[in-house]
Amino acid sequence: MRIEDHPDVAITCSDLSVARSGSGQKIRAADGVSFELAWGGTMCISGPTGSGKSSLVSVLAGERDETREVAGGEATVCGVNVRKPGRAHRVLTYRVGYLPQSAGANLPPRLNVAEIIAEPILSRDRNATGRALDLRIAALLDEVQLQLGAVDKFPYELSAGMRQRVAIARALVLDPQLLVADEPLANLDLEVRHTVFDAIVRRRAEWDMASLIVSNDPYLARELKADRMQLRGGHVVAIGSSEDVQWTPGAQEDGSLSLT
Repeated sequence: MRIEDHPDVAITCSDLSVARSGSGQKIRAADGVSFELAWGGTMCISGPTGSGKSSLVSVLAGERDETREVAGGEATVCGVNVRKPGRAHRVLTYRVGYLPQSAGANLPPRLNVAEIIAEPILSRDRNATGRALDLRIAALLDEVQLQLGAVDKFPYELSAGMRQRVAIARALVLDPQLLVADEPLANLDLEVRHTVFDAIVRRRAEWDMASLIVSNDPYLARELKADRMQLRGGHVVAIGSSEDVQWTPGAQEDGSLSLT
């Protein structure tokens, strides 16, 4: 399988459907989703609980989860076909930095902060230790406004907001081509939320990092000048730029479906 080093766009989805299984039969968590995300572009996905946001982005990020699978359509992310990635799955997870929902609350409890942030690097190269790695961790901690003294602390010793910032640093440690972040502002105080904005904007400007972000916070979309997609019941009800959102027939601006 040939993997493009520099595909034309970060993400291309064509009629993508994602199935989710639980205690009963499989359901379509997302159905018929089509969009493109350019390099350097940012898209914010919003919608009510259960609309399929997290299921959609986890599949696009290459997250392996037995309860979710591509049920139809196609999607290529950073040059990798997410429906059948095969050996390219490793390439996909290297090129994509993924911040899952509730990432801060689900940090590995037996690892300290330095080990948590370094884990994506060490999972690929066990010999990647020493001063260069220490400097990388220190730079990321500074970027998310955590003191260097946090490196030896364990998750239970940190506040919810600090754990979320550790998770953000971990998602960025490999300098991803694409950041997929599910509710990145969760548990963050107002005075440190700008660290998320700054991290995305700087990487977008310096090397055209693309960003796919799940958030119902309109301020985030406006600050990042992001395109917007709104889901309801697994379907796209609106999509477009912040200035020109196109609503699908039968949908209203509050995301509800019209009965007329």
